[in-house]
Amino acid sequence: MAATRFRPYGTVRQLATTDPRDMAAASKGMFGWNADQRFSRLRTAVAKATRERFSPGRERMRALVVSPSGRLSWRQVPAPPPPGPLGATVHPIAMATCDLDRPLVLGRTPFPRPLQLGHECVAEVVAVGSQVQTVQVGDRVVVPFEISCGKCSACQAGLTGSCRAVPPVSMYGFGLIGGHWGGTYADLVGVPYADAMLVPLPDGVDPAAVASLADTVCDGFRHVAPHLPRLLERDPGTEVLIIGSLASRYPFSVSTALYAALTAQALGARRITFCEARSQVREEAAGLGLETITPSELRRHPLTPLVVDISGSPRGVRTALTKTAPDGVCSSVGTLSHAARIPASLLFVRNVTVHIGRAHTRTLIPQVLELVTATTLHPEAVTTRLADLDDAPKVLADHMTSDTTKTILTTD
Repeated sequence: MAATRFRPYGTVRQLATTDPRDMAAASKGMFGWNADQRFSRLRTAVAKATRERFSPGRERMRALVVSPSGRLSWRQVPAPPPPGPLGATVHPIAMATCDLDRPLVLGRTPFPRPLQLGHECVAEVVAVGSQVQTVQVGDRVVVPFEISCGKCSACQAGLTGSCRAVPPVSMYGFGLIGGHWGGTYADLVGVPYADAMLVPLPDGVDPAAVASLADTVCDGFRHVAPHLPRLLERDPGTEVLIIGSLASRYPFSVSTALYAALTAQALGARRITFCEARSQVREEAAGLGLETITPSELRRHPLTPLVVDISGSPRGVRTALTKTAPDGVCSSVGTLSHAARIPASLLFVRNVTVHIGRAHTRTLIPQVLELVTATTLHPEAVTTRLADLDDAPKVLADHMTSDTTKTILTTD
């Protein structure tokens, strides 16, 4: 079967195909707290862009930028300023694509373009602030994609994805909605809270193998690890059902679902069923030792104690909830759509526990690294292409318009 190819949307088509209610929901989430900070960062970004155009200022670096048409290219942009007392500057050495990057670049999401791309990386520390204690120049570190201070009530509770010191969904690689923190396909990245955010890479761990710990590996992990041990204690034969795309042509790539499956394997699940409409994804899953089924076969599949929904679609959310067994758990990435139909009475009768939301990545990275260093979790098994960072525009353009699962770029 021929490989799927996608074409990017320009700004007009992106706007025409974006449901205004989806944009409204995203905007509402952006201003959940610290709205003054959000507006301040926006004004700063606009002023910076104006200065760049008419009077180039401080030292510059290259960064990979997505244009409004979806074109990827290196641009010269201002380098991060010297770090403040709590911050650091890092040089990415291994960068990974996220499942959301393809639809973002193609214009299939509410995220406005242009923007600096990239939010998964392992990096080398090149400068630290005067009060930084846990990392030093030369250290190799995992850089979580979410910005977190480590001191607020949310961070202290391990809810680092909801840090109260910065606006909601503050993160690298998402431009306006992420808060203009820059992207990780760049020569340098500024980290505002070095001690809170940066996680040293253990000796002997290949940066390319764990570049996605910054987001998607941890995202897959958190759908499984908090629930599976308890379910296995109750029933050692507990099945895990992972739902990917229910459509045969879908721009989201599938690494998070595969990382969830690898986590289930590492934690001792005997049976893992992987539901996917795309044949090439089922082949990848089968190569990892998973039992695969199609969405039509899922209709006859029995109810399952742990259901992981990585579909990213309203239909997938509803399907996952309806396939969850009594007293089971359904963990979902949710959807960028403003709403999804929920079978509320069915969930009530079955007493289902439901979690829909984002991962608190900084809290999870050390736990995932433990599995990696114990050699029970192998994220590199999901990687489909390795390339040099210098070739990023060409390599990533191919990734974004094809159905490739995971591309890793390195500085080697």
